[in-house]
Amino acid sequence: MDQQSTAQTGEIDVDVAIIGAGPAGLTAGYLLTKAGKRVAIIEKDATYVGGISRTVEHDGYRFDIGGHRFFSKSQQVVDLWNEILPDDFIQRPRMSRIYYEGKFYSYPLRAFEALRNLGLWRSALCMASYLQYKLFPIAHVKSFEDWTTNQFGKKLYSIFFKTYTEKVWGMPCDEMSADWAAQRIKGLSLWGAVVDGLKRSLGLNKLNDGSGKQAKTLLETFRYPRLGPGMMWETARDKILATGKGQVLMGHGLKQLASDGQGGWRMTASGPDGDVVIKAKDAISSAPMRELSARLHPLPQTTLNAQGLKYRDFLTVALMIRSEDLFPDNWIYIHDSKVQVGRVQNFRSWSPEMVPDQDIACVGLEYFCFEGDGLWSSSDEDLIEQAKREMDILGLCKPEDVVGGAVVRQEKAYPVYDESYADNVDAMRAELEEKFPTLHLVGRNGMHRYNNQDHAMMTAMLTAENIIAGERLYDTWCVNEDAEYHEAGDEGDEKSLPARGTVSEDQAAALNSVRDVPERIADDDRRAA
Repeated sequence: MDQQSTAQTGEIDVDVAIIGAGPAGLTAGYLLTKAGKRVAIIEKDATYVGGISRTVEHDGYRFDIGGHRFFSKSQQVVDLWNEILPDDFIQRPRMSRIYYEGKFYSYPLRAFEALRNLGLWRSALCMASYLQYKLFPIAHVKSFEDWTTNQFGKKLYSIFFKTYTEKVWGMPCDEMSADWAAQRIKGLSLWGAVVDGLKRSLGLNKLNDGSGKQAKTLLETFRYPRLGPGMMWETARDKILATGKGQVLMGHGLKQLASDGQGGWRMTASGPDGDVVIKAKDAISSAPMRELSARLHPLPQTTLNAQGLKYRDFLTVALMIRSEDLFPDNWIYIHDSKVQVGRVQNFRSWSPEMVPDQDIACVGLEYFCFEGDGLWSSSDEDLIEQAKREMDILGLCKPEDVVGGAVVRQEKAYPVYDESYADNVDAMRAELEEKFPTLHLVGRNGMHRYNNQDHAMMTAMLTAENIIAGERLYDTWCVNEDAEYHEAGDEGDEKSLPARGTVSEDQAAALNSVRDVPERIADDDRRAA
């Protein structure tokens, strides 16, 4: 792909310097250049913009890194998507299922289907286990395992929760906090699933408003750029460059961000042809807080706090398979301990244009790992062979039908919420806001918050408004972490206009998309258990 970099070495003088060309950085750059501000964006990837929302291309096949449905309750975010990419969205059916021991289960679970697939004997054991823990629940609930077992019984917990959850987060379920389970599985119960199944089968799942419409659960369709999410961010980059006000420096990593002593910044970025120095009044960072703290000058007193922040990584192994599409889902959750893969994407189900050959299916096997562990450090060839073996074990394809493969690694995909993360983030945030009011943190890793694409964009949108106004109109940290944001309801539901100094309902709709991740239970709680 052709990426432009309008400066390679020397010194650049702009209004705003931006670290990272992901959704947050490019949203900020787009809005600021549109308002007439001069902007320079550095991106350490030499080829792709978009960060975790990029689309990687290999021999004409396109891979979405993680899967990105374009849905937001914020009308401001929806309007911006439409403004950047007005003619290239397609409407796609939403479908994802759980795979367990050779059978598919609807997601969210449908009780009768699940029990039918499990068979009479195992279903009876599941129901007996469910009743056992309803009558005699675990009294002192401390972990994800305790909470989920009380809710569903030990058998259903082990089938539909334990394996996948441990693959994603890399820690045992009996060490994850029960609070996270309550948030993650809020409102879901076995009895509720049974009642919902009965209503569906009898056609009773209707709204009580006389309309005769079905009650909303998860979205049945979603919008998607026809060439993948990277299409959005490549277009945003091109529009930034077209203004003549913006520069995007690819293959340039942050070396140092130094205060100039007068409220502004002097950013040094290392590129293939040497260092570039960017002078700016304001700086925006979507870089991981841990990396930013080590490159700030003067070094923050909270650097040690930032160095304690942790991340979960993952990689995608894409396989091109001589076959018709293997399944209709956007992705399948793999609840099977015989394999390491956690999820399998079907790229043609995201968009037919991502797969150029109609006789070839293209899937992406997602492996959750930590940077530097055995999976991460394996060679591409070994990972492709492992993916072929695991697809064979799962019965999804035969190794001899695989005609190609590629590996995409994504570092720092998920900020980890451990027992000290909140104090570490709060300490660094407080110091930076006091000492450096012209340094703005945005996005998932920039704020160490596991959020959706529209949330990352909204933090950048509010930051751009603050910079344009020359004062802090909005608090970008105003996030309700307990918000129920799931993909239900209508796109652009919230349309309120913002009041000065506050976050509007519309902006909060995107900000509220932040999602919880598990914390480890305290050592003394584990010992007590």
